[in-house]
Amino acid sequence: MALIIGLAGTIASGKSTVGELLVARGAVHCDGDKLVHRLYDPGTPGFDRVVAAFGEDVVAADGTIDRKKLGEKVFGRPEEMDKLTTAMGSITKAFKDQVETWRRELPEDGVGVIEAVNLMEPGYARWCDQVWLIGVDDAIARQRLMQTRRMSEEEANQRLKSMVPFERRAPGADWIYKNDGTLEDLEEAVDEEFRRILALHQEGQLPHSRFEAWWQELMRENRNRMKAAGVELADEV
Repeated sequence: MALIIGLAGTIASGKSTVGELLVARGAVHCDGDKLVHRLYDPGTPGFDRVVAAFGEDVVAADGTIDRKKLGEKVFGRPEEMDKLTTAMGSITKAFKDQVETWRRELPEDGVGVIEAVNLMEPGYARWCDQVWLIGVDDAIARQRLMQTRRMSEEEANQRLKSMVPFERRAPGADWIYKNDGTLEDLEEAVDEEFRRILALHQEGQLPHSRFEAWWQELMRENRNRMKAAGVELADEV
């Protein structure tokens, strides 16, 4: 059966670069953001609900949702983010369906990588064989956001403030990497870990992911709060 890697990390950590490096090594990749965006494509019920919740001004000139404008309305505002999550529809089912499709269609030696900022707390990673978590120092992340995404310092700080701390997620990940160095450092680290787990997987010796135990503990402490906030959890689909 194919190897499925869940790829999580904070904004500007370089997790998308990790995804690209894995694709270069033969993996197929799904960007969770794009998977979610398809839930509110024009013509979908999700589109209508998002517009009803946030107003006509989130619709761009081409008829799609203006994600930058929508982001300005929800980032750093938990109640508004919860409203958006509810409006879009079942993100959980979209993630589960993607992994199940890979399980059916990829060859036994295939690798699927599903990447998302919020892969862990709702439980999407429980359908993966391994979870990778990429982090970065806040000062470096702020600099990257300002340089590569042309954000102001205030905008960058707002995005960083909305992120779940790296340290909180680390116990639930099977491979943890702080991407504070060079691209060459990152590539070398990814290559080494990918070769290691791929060999173990092919030999049937890959350990069970640490994620499930971490997530169950998270649910014991936070299920009621998350459900009250409108989060759809992976064990309820």
